[in-house]
Amino acid sequence: MAEWTRKQVEERLYEAADVMKRLPPVKVQGHYNLWPSIVREFADLVGQEPPRLRRPPPAPAAISRMEETLGWLVWLEPDEARLVWMRAERARWRTICQRFGIARATAHRRWEYALSVIVWRLDKRPLPRKWSRRFLRARVRALSNAA
Repeated sequence: MAEWTRKQVEERLYEAADVMKRLPPVKVQGHYNLWPSIVREFADLVGQEPPRLRRPPPAPAAISRMEETLGWLVWLEPDEARLVWMRAERARWRTICQRFGIARATAHRRWEYALSVIVWRLDKRPLPRKWSRRFLRARVRALSNAA
């Protein structure tokens, strides 16, 4: 991609969190079950809820994109990365605010700043240390609107 936008980065983060949920559970190798499988009859199933259907495992391309997206979080401070990942998992702002002990507006500003840092770094631009958070958010917003 030539130019990244915050919307594209946000969608990739949402996809990465979704892929992470759909991965099969990690099992300890070397353990197995010797019990025979139980054959159930119709009378046994009466009154039981049907088993929950699971979504299919993600495609290999989606897993590769998820791994690439997880690498982006290294560019952020640990608290910023946690906030972005909680938001990618679609946590409510209230939950995020309680976790970090900040107001909703502050959480949203930090989230926007973190996405702006990712966009800036993906576009292969050096991140000047003297820039304020507000200035970087404004620059990325202006570049996203121009594209």
